Amino acid sequence: MLHFSKLTAAATFAIGSLLIGAANAETVLRSSDTHPDGYPTVEAVKYMGDLIKQRTAGRYSIEVYHSAQLGEEKDTIEQTQAGVIDLDRVSMGPFNGIVPETAVPSLPYMFRSVEHMRHVMDGAVGDQILKAFEAHDLVGLAFYDSGARSFYNTKKDITSMADMKGMKFRVIQSDVFVDMVNALGANATPMAYGEVYSALQTGVIDGAENNWPSFESAKHYEVAKHYTMDEHQIVPEVLVMSKASWDKLSPEDQAIVRQAAKDSVVKMRELWDAQEKKSRGLVEAAGVKVSEIDKQPLIEAMKPVYDKYLSTPELKDLAARIQAEK
Repeated sequence: MLHFSKLTAAATFAIGSLLIGAANAETVLRSSDTHPDGYPTVEAVKYMGDLIKQRTAGRYSIEVYHSAQLGEEKDTIEQTQAGVIDLDRVSMGPFNGIVPETAVPSLPYMFRSVEHMRHVMDGAVGDQILKAFEAHDLVGLAFYDSGARSFYNTKKDITSMADMKGMKFRVIQSDVFVDMVNALGANATPMAYGEVYSALQTGVIDGAENNWPSFESAKHYEVAKHYTMDEHQIVPEVLVMSKASWDKLSPEDQAIVRQAAKDSVVKMRELWDAQEKKSRGLVEAAGVKVSEIDKQPLIEAMKPVYDKYLSTPELKDLAARIQAEK
């Protein structure tokens, strides 16, 4: 009987040790990004993971799957909503059809400058948009930069809106982007990011639009030698977490994740500003011709786009609040 009791005690101790070990084991959160390793958004989420690891004494960390290893953005959004992916850094555009509020900061010429965008998204308007994700099985954590987006192409210098007429431009899979390009007299071709290089190279499209770091890191400058500084969109990117993954965290850990996400924004902007300058220098050295353009006709052409997407009093109010911010 004594021998049995010793065995029982030993077994109980072993099971208890395993449970304690499981409780202290590191949980690795999987995060997706379409951009390559070293890109500012990828490095910012890695930095966030380091902060979380420190602040939870190693209980949680983040592994970033860069370069679209887990799929293109449309697919990863669905996987994040389903809880298959824990965190997702995504462009605002693919969310436009899911979270209506995201269409407002995605509209062309909504922000006057990068500084204006940062000020707005760091404040009450940004908080309101982040909260809107919760109705869609997602938790909005932070906004990152994607710089000012401009058009580039394989054919010619574009110095006026008339030069764009009939040209085929790749856009992300978003109705706002499609309507914007069509309103400028060009033809929008929605396409996955990973397909753009070969489409430019083979003439399936004439051009695309993006910021300096993406233009450079995706090597699009190798085939598209004409870049136009129209700066039609200064669209923030968003970092979201699966609601299913979020709900597994204690309130204390949720607070740690939220704060780490906000702290990572500072790091991201430092990296972004440096990368933007470096990328522009690289592509210009590689022979890309940069053209200026009168933006006013482009701004005026956006009226039907605004009329379509600011379709409710709530969205009109959100746009007015953004534009009223100094």
